[in-house]
Amino acid sequence: MEAVRIGLLVLLVLTGLIQVLLILLHKGKGGGLSDMFGGGVSTSLGGSSVAERNLTRFTVAVALIWTTCIVSLGLLDRFSR
Repeated sequence: MEAVRIGLLVLLVLTGLIQVLLILLHKGKGGGLSDMFGGGVSTSLGGSSVAERNLTRFTVAVALIWTTCIVSLGLLDRFSR
């Protein structure tokens, strides 16, 4: 049971780091902190590109894995005692 716990913790840390990087790769939508760092100079007013949609899908998938790790660790802690 301890190996599963360690594996989940490692997966949690890795997915957390990947999640941060994926979120930073997204384009700024304007009106927030992205304007402060020069992200507000955007010329595309239309919808998002295919790459942006795929990045969003991958970000959501990693977030679901991260959430599953948290729930699994909570259940493991709850029922292992």
